[in-house]
Amino acid sequence: MKRRSQAYSRSVAFIGTYLKQLVLSPFFLLSLHLSAQTNKANAQQTEWHVIKDKIVTPWAEKVNPKAPLPEYPRPQLVRNNNWKNLNGLWQYAIVPKTVAAPTKYDGQILVPFAVESALSGVGKTVGKDSTLWYSNTITVPSSMKNKAVLLHFGAVDWQTEVFVNGKSAGKHEGGFDPFTFDITALLNNGAKQEIKIRVWDPTDEGPQPRGKQVRKPEGIWYTPVTGIWQTVWLEAVPESYIMSTKHTPDIDAHTITISAEVANIQTGDQLKIEVLDGKSVVTTKQVDAAGTAVISMENEKLWSTTNPFLYDLHITLLRKNKVVDDIKSYFAMRKISMGKDAKGIQRMLLNNQFVFQYGPLDQGWYPDGLYTAATEKAMVYDIDKLKAMGFNMIRKHIKVEPARYYNYCDKSGMLLWQDMPSGDLGNGWENRPGVLDHGSDKNRTATSEGYYRKEWDIIINSLYNFPSIVVWVPFNEAWGQFKTVEITEWTMKKDPSRLVNSASGGNFYVTGHIIDLHNYPHPAMPSPDLFGEKQILVLGEFGGLGLPVDGHTWQQKNNWGYQSFKNSNDLFVKYSSFTDRLAELIPLGLSAAVYTQTTDVEGEINGFMTYDRKVMKVPVEQLKSVNSKLYTIQP
Repeated sequence: MKRRSQAYSRSVAFIGTYLKQLVLSPFFLLSLHLSAQTNKANAQQTEWHVIKDKIVTPWAEKVNPKAPLPEYPRPQLVRNNNWKNLNGLWQYAIVPKTVAAPTKYDGQILVPFAVESALSGVGKTVGKDSTLWYSNTITVPSSMKNKAVLLHFGAVDWQTEVFVNGKSAGKHEGGFDPFTFDITALLNNGAKQEIKIRVWDPTDEGPQPRGKQVRKPEGIWYTPVTGIWQTVWLEAVPESYIMSTKHTPDIDAHTITISAEVANIQTGDQLKIEVLDGKSVVTTKQVDAAGTAVISMENEKLWSTTNPFLYDLHITLLRKNKVVDDIKSYFAMRKISMGKDAKGIQRMLLNNQFVFQYGPLDQGWYPDGLYTAATEKAMVYDIDKLKAMGFNMIRKHIKVEPARYYNYCDKSGMLLWQDMPSGDLGNGWENRPGVLDHGSDKNRTATSEGYYRKEWDIIINSLYNFPSIVVWVPFNEAWGQFKTVEITEWTMKKDPSRLVNSASGGNFYVTGHIIDLHNYPHPAMPSPDLFGEKQILVLGEFGGLGLPVDGHTWQQKNNWGYQSFKNSNDLFVKYSSFTDRLAELIPLGLSAAVYTQTTDVEGEINGFMTYDRKVMKVPVEQLKSVNSKLYTIQP
């Protein structure tokens, strides 16, 4: 026993001496240094940072990776403070579609920026043969205990399945509409919860609505947007709660009609509705929770582009006179309609008065966030600048924005035309009003048609309460246009409170409220003799004057506009001549016009601003001076 101990001691001493010599060896020290450097490099590769291989907006540096876009995401239905923003750094992996789930993750991604974007910190394309996975361990606040817990997504492109603690919470298909899962039953007893999300997006290799995204961006087609691109958040609600509300103003009858969808409603439940002007209660009404309240609004204040007045709402769910749930919202008393002028030409009316609507085609793209603005200030910057340029309208082009965007337009008095995002392209385009090409509708598959109808329905529902939206646009330039008359009349029936522009730029059918011509670069209008008696005449796109600004372009070559210029002054002279022509067309019957466009977008350099929003190509004051004159012209 003693001999074995001595041998053991000698062995330990030998090993100790050997290790001491090895550690002091320069070769070993170098090896340790290289290993440490490698580990550090690998760690850096997975840490988030803005990818700066292309231009970025000034707000990219303002992004806080610990709390990006922290604002409350649903301004039309505000519940108490019992909510939690889940934006921030998640783990991500891109794996073959055939793989059930990733075995490891590739690094960090900043939610809610699409994986292809610079602000995501990833900048990778996924494609139809792969899936994008997110993983995060979240903490559910103790304040949510004994409540139903909802997991909300502003938008995820395109097919989504959510897993909570290893179990599926649900699936969703649609890239532009908000959705929610009740995850209460899937939560563990502890505070920590594992969230995993699987996303598949075929981009332009699938039949789903996808807007301007393509696998190979060029010309008017842009970078793919895959995955989460709007805020993800938790909300705690009681067992019975207000899911949504619907507000329909009628300035002629001096009423506001309000209803609500209530989850787990019980017989006898009531809604108490308070209308407020600031802090002053204007009126109060109580109705059955499943019913509809028609509230008198005598001497109401009207919402307009020059006076965007908003009434506040406080809606309480009562059960046996006890408060079960309550939310805050708002509405506006405003009317959008059509009516004939003295010449018998249909005009677009706001609050029963002709107001010429003029604004830009606005695509809502950013070089750093693609679909998603870097910050709230980045998002509202465009709206503020357009207002300062003298525009009173925006055509939101084949993209749907976060709810806070529409809320800001409501507050600013900016009119909005909302396009349905296009998809499943391929049919021909006829752009001559007067030639009604009834053979031009696309023959979509039942699957393709189903995706369109489902998402258009949800988009209208989710945006219905925003008074700034005055026109729905189901189709653009025959891009996937199908069953035009049926879709248009369905849209009109679903929302009789707004105008419907069936097909901006054609193909043309005598349906809907509006006939809409696209003409580049010079202004033109549909024929008053052919269409003026039945439909409102608008110029849905024109202009596109291009000016590349060195150091502020997305790409070094293949930049283009419908007509290009070498300096700001020449561009403005041409633009000013366009507004002169619009001034001539208004008395002839033109009710609205849309200039292309707010900013440059990728290869397109025909914006008032550069894509990075760092250069205004024409001074704001100059634009306002020629734009403002258009609103003084009456039929």
